[in-house]
Amino acid sequence: MSTIKLIVGLGNPGAEYAATRHNAGFWFVDELAREGGATLRHDSKFHGLAGKARLHGEEVWLLQPQTFMNRSGLSVVALAQFYKILPDQILVVHDEMDIPAGQVKLKQGGGNGGHNGLKDIQSHLSTPNFWRLRLGVGHPGDRAEVVSFVLKPPRREEQELIDAAMLRAQNLLPRMLKGEMNIAMQQLHTDESKQRPHKPAP
Repeated sequence: MSTIKLIVGLGNPGAEYAATRHNAGFWFVDELAREGGATLRHDSKFHGLAGKARLHGEEVWLLQPQTFMNRSGLSVVALAQFYKILPDQILVVHDEMDIPAGQVKLKQGGGNGGHNGLKDIQSHLSTPNFWRLRLGVGHPGDRAEVVSFVLKPPRREEQELIDAAMLRAQNLLPRMLKGEMNIAMQQLHTDESKQRPHKPAP
């Protein structure tokens, strides 16, 4: 049972991207930094903003790659190798278009779903077997609009749903940091099923 030693939030650096859907991973890590009393400082050897937080009695590294999304793996592998953190001790938090805004999923391994950040991390780690916290942001419905969709801010009602989903995930961090990932996953997905609107009985 591996404990989580590194939590990576994916996003793009720069004020013009700060509020966009593609930066949902940054938002999550910002909240953890506040909660854990960590200051994320630029570290050139890690190609990102990094800091150590104390969360629920556990010490964990927080990282926001500053390489732009499609080179995120460069940052992740630099910190992981330096501190001898294994892939199954890494939790990558990212926006997920295959999930509606307001839902969140936890999984280990699998494909990258066309997400350039995940694709680059898989390439640099030479394995897909890190953990992913997938923050739903919804889909524009047209593949041609995907890039402009993720590079725009969510609508206000979507942002409220995303914020609530992030809070549900944060509430399960004690489990994740202790390595109880399967328990956290089961609890999170049980909570998620309660969030979905139920169709009225015929």
